[in-house]
Amino acid sequence: MPTDILVLLPVLVPPTAAAVAVLLRSHRRVQAAWAFGAMLTSFVCSSLLLWTVWSNGRPIVYQLGNWPAPFGISLVGDLLSATMAVMCQLVLAGGFLYALGCRDQCAQYPAFYPLFLMLATGLTGAMLTGDLFNLFVFAELLVFSGAALTAVSDDKFGTEAAYKYFYISFVASIALLLASGSLYVSYGTLNLADLAQRIAADPSPPLVLPAMVLLIIFFMVKGAVMPFHFWQPDFHTAAPTPVHAVLSSVVVKLGIYGFLRMTTLLFVEQAETIRAVLVVVGAVGVWFGGLGAVGTYDAKRMLAYSTLGQLGFILVAIGWGTPLALAAAIVYAFNHSLLKAAMLMLAGSVASRAPVKTAAFAAITGLGKKLPLAGVLFLLGGMGLAGIPPLNGFVGKLMLFSSGVEAQAYLPLAAIGLAGIVTLVYVFRAFQRIWWTPLPEDVKPKPYGDRLIAPALLIALSLALGIWAEPLINLAQATVAWMATPEWYVRAVLGG
Repeated sequence: MPTDILVLLPVLVPPTAAAVAVLLRSHRRVQAAWAFGAMLTSFVCSSLLLWTVWSNGRPIVYQLGNWPAPFGISLVGDLLSATMAVMCQLVLAGGFLYALGCRDQCAQYPAFYPLFLMLATGLTGAMLTGDLFNLFVFAELLVFSGAALTAVSDDKFGTEAAYKYFYISFVASIALLLASGSLYVSYGTLNLADLAQRIAADPSPPLVLPAMVLLIIFFMVKGAVMPFHFWQPDFHTAAPTPVHAVLSSVVVKLGIYGFLRMTTLLFVEQAETIRAVLVVVGAVGVWFGGLGAVGTYDAKRMLAYSTLGQLGFILVAIGWGTPLALAAAIVYAFNHSLLKAAMLMLAGSVASRAPVKTAAFAAITGLGKKLPLAGVLFLLGGMGLAGIPPLNGFVGKLMLFSSGVEAQAYLPLAAIGLAGIVTLVYVFRAFQRIWWTPLPEDVKPKPYGDRLIAPALLIALSLALGIWAEPLINLAQATVAWMATPEWYVRAVLGG
């Protein structure tokens, strides 16, 4: 098998399996098993892609239709895109596993698993595409499938949340289209490698700065970055548990991936300006998300606000821009994806035991008394988010703070360091209310609920990466070394 097919398979397997899953709609268990098997297959393919790229030291490029770049559509598996694809598909596989054991009525709908597979297609394709317009195509597929999965939620506010997400994403899509048009008018291409080469040679066209601003807006909306975060808490609170566990952990990483590409490939000369913006919005986001999590009334909503704060740490690291800071951003993003998905699954599992399924603290206070294993997992996940050893969150936060000292960025370092304490406050506050507070006498929890195997596996992986962090750190450092020389990306895609 030619190696270039490895970059195509993670994008091709999910939609192909989705089409077959539609035909299996009258056989729910067969459809669910087929979809889960397809997701695992896609994850194995993306893992093989990452291993091949890392071991060979060069990216894998697939030119669709054998049209040479920049005239055709390129799929590019370099260390950054392959790492992000593996991270996303790992959590997506966890989301599928949770869906198999959850009791949401929407998970029984014939369209649920096909839509979930299309969500995987959009996210993976967005990470692997080498073309700006096809980033728009995959991002739209992500929006349509995510909005549809939220609209069918058991939560009565699911439809409202889906409309909010759809229309706010529509604004982001307009920003991306305008940015694409501006760059095409200026340089006659939308291939990322070709654009990087042409922008570096001549950054003077008047539409380059507006295009850069529009791309920043697009990635901020996709990443739920403050001040473009306002859709996120409502959306993730109302979505089905297996869906919002993915949306709040890896879908928002599209914004992180975009900022890494912007500052290390597309706009290298203008990167300092972008990084300055990221440091400010990241530091503010850490506090805003943390305080929002402390003051909210719902466990899922708390974790949604927590995502705003955790993403702030990653943005600050990208803003510092040193090799250590960028490696810290990748490690932190990987860890956050695992733990945030697991924590949201745990909140959903507890909510599934409530007499009326909801994650509102008023309804789930004391329910943890019946779920000791979930309590242990929640405590471990919270420790990881707060950066307490031995989970991998400690490794990412230690690298982040070390990079701040190295960059002599003492003011933002102090700001995010103090804000990190807030994470402990809201995590242990939630733990105390759910697992330590006595169960009210008039509350009769359901004898069954969502299974815990998926969050247990994700937290176990974070624990393993905390105890043996060397492979992930080495991968992050190799990825940063690759990003430091954008000419390598250009040559890999365009040849020469």
